[in-house]
Amino acid sequence: MASVPSRVAPNIMIAGTPGTGKSTLAKELALRTGLSYVNVGEVAEQAECMDGYDEELQCGILDEDRVIDELEDSMSQGGNVLDYHSCEFFPERWFDIVFVLRTDNAILHSRLTERGYNEKKIENNIESEIFQVILDAAKGAYPEEMVHALPSDSADQLESNLDRIQEWIEMWRHQHT
Repeated sequence: MASVPSRVAPNIMIAGTPGTGKSTLAKELALRTGLSYVNVGEVAEQAECMDGYDEELQCGILDEDRVIDELEDSMSQGGNVLDYHSCEFFPERWFDIVFVLRTDNAILHSRLTERGYNEKKIENNIESEIFQVILDAAKGAYPEEMVHALPSDSADQLESNLDRIQEWIEMWRHQHT
C-alpha cells in the first residue's frame, strides 16, 4: 500500500455506484474515527470545479483536474475519508486503501427511485453496478491490495463495514507510529 511518512492518519476512498451507501458509510466512519469527511461533489460545487451539466443524467460534469488541485493540500496531510462514486482519476499517492461498495440491483433500484432519479439515470446506474464498472476501474487504477469490495445492502452490513474499516485504521495507526 502506498503510504506517506508525514501523514499522521490514513486517507480512505469510499467509492461505488450512486445509491450504494457511500455517503452514509463515509460520514459515519468520519464521525467514529475523527477523520475528515470529504464529499467530492460538494467540494466541486463550492470550488466551482464543474465543467457543465449533463441534462440526460441530470448531474454536473466534474472538472477532474480542478478537483485534484482543490483537494491536493488536504489529501497530502492525510486523515480524510473521501466520498465519490468513481475514484480512478485520483492520484494513487492520495490513498492508503480504497473501498468500493456493492449493492444488490433490486435494492439499488429502490434506493434510486426513492431519490427521484429519472429512468435513464436509474438504468445507467443499475448497469454500472451489474457490470461492476466502478470496482473494475478502481482495480485498474490502484494496486490490487489497496482495493476492497464491500457489500452494502443492509444496516447490518453497514455496521460490519464500519467495524472492518475501523479495525484497518487501528492497524494502519499501529504500523505508522
